[in-house]
Amino acid sequence: MAEEIFSHKPVLFEEALNGLSIEPNGCYVDGTFGRGGHSQGILQQLGPQGRLIVFDKDPEAIRHAQQGFANEDRLSIHAGSFIDMQAVVDRLGFTGKIDGVLLDLGVSSPQLDDASRGFSFLKSGALDMRMDPTRGMSAAQWINSAPEAEIAEVLKTYGEERYARRLAKNIVGGRQQNPFVDTRQLAEAIKLAHPRWEKGKHPATRSFQAIRIFINNELDDLKQGLERAYEVLAPGGRMAIISFHSLEDRIVKRFFKHKCEGKQLPPDLPVMDIEVERHMKLIGKAIKAGKSEVQKNPRARSAVLRIAEKL
Repeated sequence: MAEEIFSHKPVLFEEALNGLSIEPNGCYVDGTFGRGGHSQGILQQLGPQGRLIVFDKDPEAIRHAQQGFANEDRLSIHAGSFIDMQAVVDRLGFTGKIDGVLLDLGVSSPQLDDASRGFSFLKSGALDMRMDPTRGMSAAQWINSAPEAEIAEVLKTYGEERYARRLAKNIVGGRQQNPFVDTRQLAEAIKLAHPRWEKGKHPATRSFQAIRIFINNELDDLKQGLERAYEVLAPGGRMAIISFHSLEDRIVKRFFKHKCEGKQLPPDLPVMDIEVERHMKLIGKAIKAGKSEVQKNPRARSAVLRIAEKL
């Protein structure tokens, strides 16, 4: 059943699995199960003694994992964010024994394609945007109650939206007439207020990204998740992180740089470079999807994979 359900390969599939350098008897973590594409690939390379621990915030993803891998003894499924990784791995007795951690960040294709989840500005659906619809404030609740200044700050910070203040003003004005409940309704309000946008991109692209990131606390989760992934890794264990926009990639790049450079010492301190304690090393350069993959899956065009190994 798993082969049938998880036949779709996610972005940078081969590159991510190669980056993990999977050992048949190793123990791995997929912190963003999604629909199980990466997990299926990892399991195919594991032997009988191998182990895979998976996480996802989305109850629908967890349901797919439980159904698709119902008879898979090597798999441990956990509902929740990958920031729970360290606690779960410790409880299972694998802290310091994990051979690889994979994170495929952002929203998944099934989440975008399901209009009822509220992630897409191209389809009419409830304005929700929560990875876990059972927790926290929905996008509609926030957009209809937040102060104008807060909305502008979110659009600017998490969407890098140049016209954030202008859009926020129009959103607040619009909700006084009719509260926002539908994705297309919000997308249209943003489009009407937006003076210009990038060719080939919908004017609501950056705003919807910003609201989704804010509602799901994605960037803070990523910062915590990277630290916890490092803590559970065994020496020689690898982290493979796929990001889809500059804010995520910047956090990953800085985290790896910090771990690879070690503690920053005063430049005049008489310490040789070889004596500096480094915690990780980069494995190759950042990897992007090739032309053929982008043609098959346009969502791959912004994907960046970075890999590092714990020393």
